[in-house]
Amino acid sequence: EEDVLAAIDRHGLTAANVNGAGQIVAGGTLEQLEAFKAEPPARARLIPLSVAGAFHTVHMAPAVDHLREAAADITPGDPAITLLSNADGAVVESGGEFLTRLVNQVANPVRWDACMSTMADRGVTTMIELAPGGTLTGLAKRALRGVTTVALKTPDDLDAAREALK
Repeated sequence: EEDVLAAIDRHGLTAANVNGAGQIVAGGTLEQLEAFKAEPPARARLIPLSVAGAFHTVHMAPAVDHLREAAADITPGDPAITLLSNADGAVVESGGEFLTRLVNQVANPVRWDACMSTMADRGVTTMIELAPGGTLTGLAKRALRGVTTVALKTPDDLDAAREALK
């Protein structure tokens, strides 16, 4: 993993998602990605992803300014359940902290590996993924052995989620 991170840095890319199990998503300009592809790290498997932009990288910094301005008039309530920040896996205690982290996250890497570590440390027994893809559930199945996982991909998955929470 260290050699992959070093190669990402050497090409001016950002480790935009550190997902665990050695899975790292590099983000940057098309030129940077092409140079990275031409000189891949040893033993790395490169899979191009179809995305709309270099999310969670410095290239999204202008969007952070716009979001911060839009969020300035929002006064969020404090979380009623435990929220984890995907910036570092930390528990988010206040609505204000959540909003700040959410705005900043647009231009900063996602650390799903850190979130899974926090879940393991906190003794999480069930994880329900709300995003439709199921990607995080797949990663959690490998990293959080014994944890019940459910991906809510369609309304048909609601019964499985309810059952998992019993």
